[in-house]
Amino acid sequence: MSAIAQYLSGIGKKVSGSDRLFTNPENDYIKEQLEAEGIKCFVQDGSGITEETQVIVASTAIEDTNVEIKKANDLGIDRMVRSEILAAISKTKQTVALAGTSGKSTTTAILFHILYECGVSPSMMTGAGIVSLIEQGKIGNAFVGESDYLLIEADESDGSLVKYAPHIGVLLNMDKDHKEFDELRVIFNTFKANTRDHFIVNHSGGSVKEFSAGHSHDFGEGTDWDGKDYKQEGFSISFKFKGIDVKMPTIGRHNMENALACLVVADLIGVDLEKACAALATYPGIYRRHQLLGEKNGVIVIDDYAHNPAKIAASIRAAQDVGKKVLAWFQPHGFTPTRFIRKELVEEVSACLRPEDEMWMSEIYYAGGTTTKDISANDLIQDLLAKGSKARFVEDRDDLLEALRPELDEGTVIVLMGARDPSLEKFGKDLFENL
Repeated sequence: MSAIAQYLSGIGKKVSGSDRLFTNPENDYIKEQLEAEGIKCFVQDGSGITEETQVIVASTAIEDTNVEIKKANDLGIDRMVRSEILAAISKTKQTVALAGTSGKSTTTAILFHILYECGVSPSMMTGAGIVSLIEQGKIGNAFVGESDYLLIEADESDGSLVKYAPHIGVLLNMDKDHKEFDELRVIFNTFKANTRDHFIVNHSGGSVKEFSAGHSHDFGEGTDWDGKDYKQEGFSISFKFKGIDVKMPTIGRHNMENALACLVVADLIGVDLEKACAALATYPGIYRRHQLLGEKNGVIVIDDYAHNPAKIAASIRAAQDVGKKVLAWFQPHGFTPTRFIRKELVEEVSACLRPEDEMWMSEIYYAGGTTTKDISANDLIQDLLAKGSKARFVEDRDDLLEALRPELDEGTVIVLMGARDPSLEKFGKDLFENL
């Protein structure tokens, strides 16, 4: 939502907005960043909705009982969901939509960096901040560029992906997250059918290979657009692409796949591949995606947005190449999503943990709204213990660091994982500072 607001303000629209978290002083910095972009911010009490408001845009997570939704209805103001306005914007540009259950934000950020460094200057709306933009004092998840290209993260979780008709569609992967596989197949097939010019599919791992139509620009295993000689050394990966040496300051084989997708798109747009590969060496990273918080006393701390089974396992595996032992901590979000992924998460995590690694969890983050609180993160921990994995439950995350201390020695990597909770960024930084 904040990305859309920044983009619309950036092209000259009058934009205001609210969030229930604005009542917490800890979130004042977000209000300040938005207001610096010309977006007036309100507490979510209805005061921001007036007769001058022409349309109200809300994500599907906002319930009809919300005070501002009710006021907008009373005033007869048109309402759009987030995906509808994003679809409307995308129709005005040469849009590249990046889809899949994992890696959308990272891949959007990598592609933005390649194109910007190679002189294309695309517009961009995504779900996480790019470090280079954050360093300019921005939220970092939106940019109004000078070219006609627009990069968007296309979300399958609420089914809104079917509303987009991009010029280039990219499908990265398919894993159980918010929806069952049968639902995802319908959504991704519709996305493919709606894509106007080029539909690009990842052949590595086979999770979305079924959506390929034999396109010459599909990438990954068994295609002409694959990476070779992959290596990871510390916080850097390297590989060869069409005979070109590539280095990136990030971790994990999945990030090579993300980069391959971007190189395919760059080629279709007309960017020189050698220049595109060279740009990857200066990729600045993205907020809370394998973000290195630092190293202290031989202990490395990484902050990551991983929150579904495949992402959590990928994050742990990537960290295994960084240190001798991984202590992975996860805060699930939402009781319904936790119930939905319980079985797959336990299977994925137990399969990727080495004997020296451990999985830790704190209690489920509850953001409000109506739900049934009939599951605990400790239920997942007990499932992992039953499979023979090392696992610990620390109900209150504020007690995590003291519980971890006896396990910390040189070569330990702490990976902090979780989504939706805006306080996770501060939690990670505080944990590192107090290490």
